Amino acid sequence: MTTPGIDFPFTTWKVASMERNVSDGAVFTVHYTVTRYKDGEQAGAYGSVGLEAPDPASMIPYPNLDENTVIGWVKEKLGGNEKVTEIDAALDAQIAEKVAPTKASGVPW
Repeated sequence: MTTPGIDFPFTTWKVASMERNVSDGAVFTVHYTVTRYKDGEQAGAYGSVGLEAPDPASMIPYPNLDENTVIGWVKEKLGGNEKVTEIDAALDAQIAEKVAPTKASGVPW
């Protein structure tokens, strides 16, 4: 199943929540979700990364942060494009299992 105008497969990254110091607004933990869409299915993951204290001279004020900037921090902290590719591959494996299951549970009666 495909949706006109959307290239499949694709992955979305979202910030679920952030933890920050109230005193200066410095973000020290980002909680994120990753959702992969492929073959009419989707798979997701949730994670958190800790951030080092920013340089006060280059710190973006908390009210001026945007999701793209924060997701960039998350991806960088995870190790860049190599880790992003690994996450996509793991989610692709989850989708493949949904499309063509190799395991099942239950009882025969």
